Amino acid sequence: MASYAWVLAIRPGYEAEYKKRHDEIWPEMTEALQQSGIRNYHIFAHGLTLFGYFETDDFEATAAFLADNEVNARWSEYMAPIMQVDIDPATSFPYLLAKQFSHD
Repeated sequence: MASYAWVLAIRPGYEAEYKKRHDEIWPEMTEALQQSGIRNYHIFAHGLTLFGYFETDDFEATAAFLADNEVNARWSEYMAPIMQVDIDPATSFPYLLAKQFSHD
């Protein structure tokens, strides 16, 4: 299984709202993540910077599933006013970070 990471940002003043929305994440959104093949998904915050980490067996299939998923589209629209997100046009997914080091 391969691992992936991204960096996004919370708009200033929305830190508590970001946390609240994820504490109350829609069950259908977590189901969509599971159906997409995402496992071991974590989001960490450092100030306004968010670092996301996840694993999937097939990133292309995961990205395609989420790009066509109505629940993911609604979640993205719901989160858009409080986030700064750069989307890679090649994948319709946030830009992924290049792995620099791994210790197993």
